[in-house]
Amino acid sequence: MKAMILAAGRGERMRPLTDTCPKPLLKVAGEPLIGLHLRRLRAAGIVEIVINHAWLGAQIEAALGSGAAYGVNIRYSPEGETGLETAGGIATALPLLGEPFLVVNGDVLADLDFQTAFAAADSLRRQRRLAHLWLVPNPAHNPEGDFILQENGAVVAADAVGERLTFSGMAVYHPDLFRHTPPHRAAKLAPLLREAMNAGLVCGEKHTGLWLDVGTVERLAEADKLMQGRMGCR
Repeated sequence: MKAMILAAGRGERMRPLTDTCPKPLLKVAGEPLIGLHLRRLRAAGIVEIVINHAWLGAQIEAALGSGAAYGVNIRYSPEGETGLETAGGIATALPLLGEPFLVVNGDVLADLDFQTAFAAADSLRRQRRLAHLWLVPNPAHNPEGDFILQENGAVVAADAVGERLTFSGMAVYHPDLFRHTPPHRAAKLAPLLREAMNAGLVCGEKHTGLWLDVGTVERLAEADKLMQGRMGCR
């Protein structure tokens, strides 16, 4: 299995930090946030990594290189300075990915065991579904959540019985989800997911461990504090 780390965001809410440093390279407990992902992926046995980038992307390639320092093999999918949104970025990187593949937002902090992605991928193949999402309890900045997780594991957008949760930014996708998304053109992910949900082709599970959307300067400080505390308990 291969994994893609989404690292093309401009990080507007993180300014002025991201005026000169791409968001994935901002440090948490002394290490770039994206480095934490690479270590967890390597620990799970996922070593073929694709990283897309846009704003200050050359800095990401310079910092991570081939990935050898993390025990992984990195290939890059550059998008120019403006980026292609999530679906456009994934569609552009499809030639570098297998099927199905894991995708992780570069700006989340989580302790999800990425080994579970292998079982999720097998399930997608067997059930001929298009996506497996990890959902989390709704944070204060997204109190209404995003999708509904039903008891049978199906994920739907609205008007259904189940628990309303927030999309974690971590998922396994089948490439067919992006079959009508042209590469090198901006496209959002949410419409594709909702269309697939309406067709009953999206499943998921709830992650109750550590998860934080590191999308603001304040939450970056929170992430740093959390990781410093965890390291101090070792």
